[in-house]
Amino acid sequence: MRKTTARLADGRQIIYYDESGAPPRTIHEDPRHLPERAPGSELRTDPLTREQVVVAAHRQGRTHLPPSDQCPLCPSTGGRQTEVPSPDYDVVAFENRFPSLSGDGGRCEVLCFSSDHDTSLARLGAGRVRTIVDAWADRSAALAERPGIEQVYCFENRGPEIGVTLHHPHGQIYALPFVTPRTSTVLGSARAHREETGGDLFEDVLSAERKGSRVVVENEHWTAFVPEAARWPVEVHVYPHRSVPDLPSLAVVERDAFAELYTDLLGRLDRLFGAPLPYVSAWHQAPVHDAEARGLSRLRLEVFSVRRAQKKLKYLAGTESGMGVFINDVAPEDVARRLRGVDL
Repeated sequence: MRKTTARLADGRQIIYYDESGAPPRTIHEDPRHLPERAPGSELRTDPLTREQVVVAAHRQGRTHLPPSDQCPLCPSTGGRQTEVPSPDYDVVAFENRFPSLSGDGGRCEVLCFSSDHDTSLARLGAGRVRTIVDAWADRSAALAERPGIEQVYCFENRGPEIGVTLHHPHGQIYALPFVTPRTSTVLGSARAHREETGGDLFEDVLSAERKGSRVVVENEHWTAFVPEAARWPVEVHVYPHRSVPDLPSLAVVERDAFAELYTDLLGRLDRLFGAPLPYVSAWHQAPVHDAEARGLSRLRLEVFSVRRAQKKLKYLAGTESGMGVFINDVAPEDVARRLRGVDL
């Protein structure tokens, strides 16, 4: 993989990740006359939960579901200039023009998986997923070195049912100036588990799941399973067999094996209801600076969907939204069995 860094018209950074065998990249200047960059977001703390809330009012004006011929993530062609000045690319990352976090409050990047507007990560194949893994790891390492960053979060939102505003296959990377509430809660559980049993929470969960009925697919280095207490109607967790804190810590063979397994898993998810599945795919990485937390953490991917039947969605109602108590109408064991049985 070849990495090339450049700047957009308003000074934002853009990084191209070209796959092996590609010719040397020509840097195309961004000729657009862009307005001044949006003001920074504001972090506020909820006094009742002590959790951070991001106020980013400038995002109200961001691009929303444009037609394909006006997609800002496609390559620039002819007289139409986009966020990517090049006429083609494999994988590219750049600073978000409408970031949720900016300045001293963090950084948000877009990661485009392909120049093809009409494809999806599920259809790109293991080779491209392997390139994306390297891009995730590279950006995670770089963003972790920025002053004030406490956690790096790589994720993909897919489908309008999830709230996606751009159809082009892409994900996002957030460099957060705080440790997320979910991470803090899970670290508390891992700490309590170690104190009570002397064991590693994630290792014990993985060991138990690999012996049970909820494994969907596995290989030498990874296992994908539906968790026992799944909150969403379709939910799959992907654990590495070796305990590592973050994406940059993965070995070459582990990255190779993940690309193969994840491509398989995404294909199964899309065939579950006979149509592309709306989902959130979320990487959980350890906090950047807290040594104890890094020792307690384990890298893992969680993929979940609001789709509960072919023509039915799960909406967060009173118990979920009001009290945080999830009610799942679908048995996790049934979802795992159906995903294992999907005809690829």
